[in-house]
Amino acid sequence: MKVLHVVTLHTPTNDFGGPTRVALNLSKGLRASGVDARIATLGDGFDGPLPTAVEGVPAFMFQARHVLPQFEVSGITSPALLARARELVRTADVVHVHLMRDLITLPFALIALQCGRPLVLQTHGMIDPTEKRVAKIVDALGLRRVLRKADAILHLTEMEREGVEAVVAPARLTRTHRLVNGVELQERRPLREPGRPPTVLYCARVQARKRPEDFIAAIPTVLAKHPDARFVLAGPDTGSLAGAMLDLARGLGVADAVEYVGALGHAEVLEQLRRSDVYVLPSVVEPFAVSVLEAMSVGVPVVVTRTGGLSPDVDAAGAGRVVDSSPDRDNGPLVGQAILELLDPAANEEASDAAWRLIRDRFSIDAVVDTLRGVYGGVTGR
Repeated sequence: MKVLHVVTLHTPTNDFGGPTRVALNLSKGLRASGVDARIATLGDGFDGPLPTAVEGVPAFMFQARHVLPQFEVSGITSPALLARARELVRTADVVHVHLMRDLITLPFALIALQCGRPLVLQTHGMIDPTEKRVAKIVDALGLRRVLRKADAILHLTEMEREGVEAVVAPARLTRTHRLVNGVELQERRPLREPGRPPTVLYCARVQARKRPEDFIAAIPTVLAKHPDARFVLAGPDTGSLAGAMLDLARGLGVADAVEYVGALGHAEVLEQLRRSDVYVLPSVVEPFAVSVLEAMSVGVPVVVTRTGGLSPDVDAAGAGRVVDSSPDRDNGPLVGQAILELLDPAANEEASDAAWRLIRDRFSIDAVVDTLRGVYGGVTGR
């Protein structure tokens, strides 16, 4: 079976975040199981020629053209890639589109319908009702059609499925399937040796939705008990907030305890996680964070908020701490108290075991790929 995954953007530091990481993880898992999975995407930020493979996955990658820069990722495209889209679609047995309102994935989905190829859509929480005028025009021009005509639509949570269905209302979606995000189970990181200062990590896009200010605001609470603790802020500065976060740290008198290391490649992310004792992602809204899964895959306990899609699983497994969060208040003290609880050596070891087992038992890429192959079998059978 030949499967073409279409995702908007790939950069050396994974600036597009979850959708690209999911597309790569699924493609790698599919190839390991004997499926010929490939990726079509835009590339940006590379020195020299664009790669023809990413982490062992063959890639049809074309240089991103920023034709509508005011729309950021939604406003990039490549005439050269779109010119090859029909050829790439026709040679695939299944076209798996990681859909958003943009100038790459939506055209590919429409071309798959025109060519009569089995079409699987995965929305990653990016498709929901909106009052934005441009988005409503995009919905009318093609998005509703691909959602209604797709052979399968994959959702992470029931809330995401309801949001997608609201876009096509009053029509109903009947070909929906739940597919969780999965990651490779990694070797457990070593527990902190006595005398080594604890390290707390935030590793995600630095943007308002992910509330990096709550990570910074938690530092004074932790330093009161662990004055030698280190805090690492990592990830692409897509919200242009990294400078403001360092200013906030200076205002709180904790600038010496925090370091911003910028965007990291995937191997660097895993290396940084293995050096960390607690991972923090205080997002107000987070459908199903791959970064949280990757932290747990190496046995790092996590601090997440109740509004995250993974929070019930983290809570039930004891893989970390779940805290309340609101965009209208300072959540730093709550996050700081949760970090303190997980820096207790006994609690940290217990949560570390639970986190690693949770990935092994429920969110390994092998289990996700088995489910996905069943979906592919269904759509090609039809």
